Amino acid sequence: MDSPCHPEEREARRLLAWYDLNARRLPWRSPPGTPPPEPYRVWLSEVMLQQTTTAAVAPYFARFIDRWPTIGELAAADEADVMAAWAGLGYYSRARNLVAAARFVARRGGFPNSEAGLRELPGVGAYIAAAVAAIAFGRRAVVVDANVERVVSRLFAIAEPLPAARKAIRTATDSITPAESSGDFAQAMMDLGATICTPRAPRCLLCPLAPDCAARAEGDPARYPVKAAKKTKPLRRGRALWIARNGAVWLVRRDGETLLGGMRALPGDGWSAQADGEGTPPGDWRDGGTVRHGFTHFDLELTVLVAPEDATPEGAGEWWPIDRLGEAGLPTVFAKAARRALT
Repeated sequence: MDSPCHPEEREARRLLAWYDLNARRLPWRSPPGTPPPEPYRVWLSEVMLQQTTTAAVAPYFARFIDRWPTIGELAAADEADVMAAWAGLGYYSRARNLVAAARFVARRGGFPNSEAGLRELPGVGAYIAAAVAAIAFGRRAVVVDANVERVVSRLFAIAEPLPAARKAIRTATDSITPAESSGDFAQAMMDLGATICTPRAPRCLLCPLAPDCAARAEGDPARYPVKAAKKTKPLRRGRALWIARNGAVWLVRRDGETLLGGMRALPGDGWSAQADGEGTPPGDWRDGGTVRHGFTHFDLELTVLVAPEDATPEGAGEWWPIDRLGEAGLPTVFAKAARRALT
């Protein structure tokens, strides 16, 4: 039985005891109660995990650590190599910021150890700064990712719809975050949301916070967090050109100022916000089919046009061996288009 203490202290103590026994074993973590992992590993994993699942991130993290085992080696890497290694993870601005932040840290001589200092790194916002400060440096920080957001909204039955509810969720999370073991506490909250307090069919009977959970007391914890109605994403259309000869395909680099900037890609019309994808280049081009891909703010329908044998590429680019296309680091949408052209 719990000894008398404030409810907030009781919740933290129950959660940390649960985490000691149930912590997920992840390559960027240290086990509960052991010295913290290197800041580089924590920061790298948190950047990769933004809007990406743990299962998807794990192999990328392993490859990055194998190729660039220290922040200094990542800082010295060619940005194009990092972008290619990132291909498939999506949200490619993260990869550009990764290189910029690594160079910032290398010039500084090490990671800042406070939230304010970490916020100075390119691409590091409030969440990553708090996570690195807590997990790598043992600082008390309020760490709120999507899993924590779900746990806390249920624990306190916060009925205001997202995203407006985030201020109340942060305040509630702050109220239960302990001064000690804040890194383990943050990771325990993440694990609880990932394995027990899941979006659908939460496993309340196994939850260490169930005795104090207001949503469970109401009888319908899965209704939290309350979400505003989704807006329909606009559909853009565009074209990707497959120009091949002698076992190689013509690839270009996308403009650094555009979406997927700096990445190798099939040439095309750029599918800007106004692009309608109509028309074909002059010559006997073959319709290679259509692929569809979802981005954060829009969906893309990309028509693949296969060039006649005498087609001549325009502008800067490179011939890439088709049998090594998997090494080109094509973003997912262009990898889909290439597969379509090859079928």
